[in-house]
Amino acid sequence: MLNTNNTFASGRKLDVVCIGRLAVDLYAQQIGAPLADVSSFAKYLGGSSANIAFGCARLGLKSAMLARVGNEHNGQFLTAALAAEGCDVSQVKVDPERLTALVMLGLKDKDTFPLIFYRDNCADMALAEEDIDEAFIASSKALLITGTHFSTQQVHRSSSLALEYARRNNVRTVLDIDYRPVLWGLTQKGDGETRFIANDGVTAHLQGILPKFDLVVGTEEEFMIAGGGRDIIASLQAVRAVSQATLVVKRGPLGCAVIHGAIPSSLDEGFNYKGVQVEVLNVLGAGDAFLSGFLKGWLNGEDDESCCRYANACGALVVSRHACAPAMPTPVELAYFLDHAERMQRPDQDAHLQRLHRVTAPRKTWDEVNVFAFDHRNQFFELARESGVSEARLPQLKQLLVQAVAATEQALGLQGKIGILADDRYGQDALNAATGRGWWIGRTVELPLSNPLEFDYGRSIGSHLLSWPKEHVVKCLVQFHPDDAVEKRLEQEAQIRGLYDAVQVSGHELLLEIIPPKDLPKAEDTVLRGIKRLYNLGIYPEWWKLESMSAQQWQAIDGLIAERDPYCRGVVLLGLAAPVEELAAGFRASRHSKTCRGFMVGRTIFHEPSKLWLQGQIDDAALIRQVRTTFEKLIGVWQASRSEEPAAERAA
Repeated sequence: MLNTNNTFASGRKLDVVCIGRLAVDLYAQQIGAPLADVSSFAKYLGGSSANIAFGCARLGLKSAMLARVGNEHNGQFLTAALAAEGCDVSQVKVDPERLTALVMLGLKDKDTFPLIFYRDNCADMALAEEDIDEAFIASSKALLITGTHFSTQQVHRSSSLALEYARRNNVRTVLDIDYRPVLWGLTQKGDGETRFIANDGVTAHLQGILPKFDLVVGTEEEFMIAGGGRDIIASLQAVRAVSQATLVVKRGPLGCAVIHGAIPSSLDEGFNYKGVQVEVLNVLGAGDAFLSGFLKGWLNGEDDESCCRYANACGALVVSRHACAPAMPTPVELAYFLDHAERMQRPDQDAHLQRLHRVTAPRKTWDEVNVFAFDHRNQFFELARESGVSEARLPQLKQLLVQAVAATEQALGLQGKIGILADDRYGQDALNAATGRGWWIGRTVELPLSNPLEFDYGRSIGSHLLSWPKEHVVKCLVQFHPDDAVEKRLEQEAQIRGLYDAVQVSGHELLLEIIPPKDLPKAEDTVLRGIKRLYNLGIYPEWWKLESMSAQQWQAIDGLIAERDPYCRGVVLLGLAAPVEELAAGFRASRHSKTCRGFMVGRTIFHEPSKLWLQGQIDDAALIRQVRTTFEKLIGVWQASRSEEPAAERAA
């Protein structure tokens, strides 16, 4: 077995620094339509280097991005997307004069991807020599640069300086040839789809930089432009004449070839690792995923076979999905795919793989959630009617409740531990005010009191979710009992399944609130059995919202979740208008639970102050003050239940 024979400097903080394109990708959502006829797009992080930095970080490497973005929302989006994945963005500079690059992409068919690059005088192509910090380059095992960042004098100078620093500090160097003729000025500006045009000037330019790289990666067409030969072998020989780098040739579904020394007489005679056969949706970005997987092995000193195995699998997963960067696999997902690749022609249709992709990617941690729930609609309507005022006042009331939560967060230092549960009938303005603050935000979808379950906006719940911010958690209360009449239970389960499928597509998290209907007998384990039934149906909400229960039942709930869904975000306690003292007893009963993360309480907090405000007996400030008093008391009770043992247990 061939080996990559890699040695890297020890004690480096980073595995790889990436220089190159950093852009926003807009992917057409209407598959099969010409780009001119596309009506909506999905927004993703894009740009070859950025995709690789993202993919490496997702696979567990310590990656960094060195680039520029514009001083606008797109630049903020890209920086946040990389940072959320664990990529170092300390060297992503904000360009005060230029906009972030943009790409628009259509998916006409498996072989046709109309593509327009909006990159005239864009931020990432303004990378300057003063942006290159030698100490930062020297803190990494490797430096990766893509070919686009040698295509103009400006980026050629900057990238060459980075290469100089790398070679001076024993940093291994990687070139992703990444040939796009339009970015070298060889096609009309609107023709981003053309992947190859022979050009002696580009070939000469690339051959001038090839000697500075230890690893060179590209497709057969990209090595043809790098070598300028009449065929792939002649081109590889021309590359070898100026470079002793390890050459990795991407061969699509055939896999890849790795060449360390002399060029073989055909690619099939070199070291080849077979590809993974899957149904193709979108080939764009597959090369970035391939290189991310290869670097996972290469930077960890693994052999050629391991590097290629990771690379081919990562590429196969991304070609089967809509996006590029967000489609990159996690280590858990990659391991599962590699174990089952022989049978998985359609990775996008494997429910377990798709679930792993959803739940093992980095996401915000919620170890504790203190949530004020005012998603109630009927109760607020009744309050307005009893007070003799129009329900038109309710949106203003709910906005004031958001102000109360903000004040509590600030006063108690609860950043990352606080949230709201609201509706969009009376609470749309409140939701808008809360969004973007870093709160846990739940948003209700069920029609109040419906049993069997109905949705507030009809059966087409998926279309309703299209307008929701991704940070909103879909909350659904279900009056569910495992011993209900079969017809009714099946209707409930079908509705829950429809909602679950909808959030898998929309990308929102799901909270299921399970309350057994009052007209059926309830045993101690009724809720536990209901959750087990839903797990048996393949329904895995990120959150459960449950009534208070005994310590023994909490232990059983913990065991069930650990067995059936170790990726569950947790359980939260509901209030049901109980007084604070009763809620405190429930908090204490759950104190040893490993899954209980907090509470979501509403009427206990809002009912009396809201009635007084609607009746004109108190003003805005008094409403906020009274709401805060009860909410903060509950938070204190919750925290005390986690930090103190009851007297009886201390005595024991």
